[in-house]
Amino acid sequence: MSNELQTFNEQIITEFRANNGVVGGPFEGAPLLLLGTTGAKSGQPRINPLAYLDDSERLVIFASFAGADKHPPWYHNLIATSQVTVEVGPDKYQAQASVVDEPDRSALYERMVQAMPTFGEYREKTERVIPVVALSRN
Repeated sequence: MSNELQTFNEQIITEFRANNGVVGGPFEGAPLLLLGTTGAKSGQPRINPLAYLDDSERLVIFASFAGADKHPPWYHNLIATSQVTVEVGPDKYQAQASVVDEPDRSALYERMVQAMPTFGEYREKTERVIPVVALSRN
């Protein structure tokens, strides 16, 4: 991860925790969570702010990486270790991450595009299929 992206994420994480999950800037009004993973190579804890979709019993996140041609580091981390932490608002809990298969993957991605059209732009920028991940509270 670039230093610029890391600094940006750290600012969002600080603001998120200081305001019970409410942030301004480019994520103002967006449903945002903090995903805690274990580094696949380093074994170190990692935190990433991510937009999510509430899907009843679970939260759903999208490995869009802003339309980059590779998966985001957090995706590789949760493939290596599927036990994650989730922070939503003031709530923090352990969850099981699982990659969503078709046809559910496409249906959930379409729901996210409807909620946040930027995710449609991310899909157009890359040739890879953007993984969709469900987070189920333990």
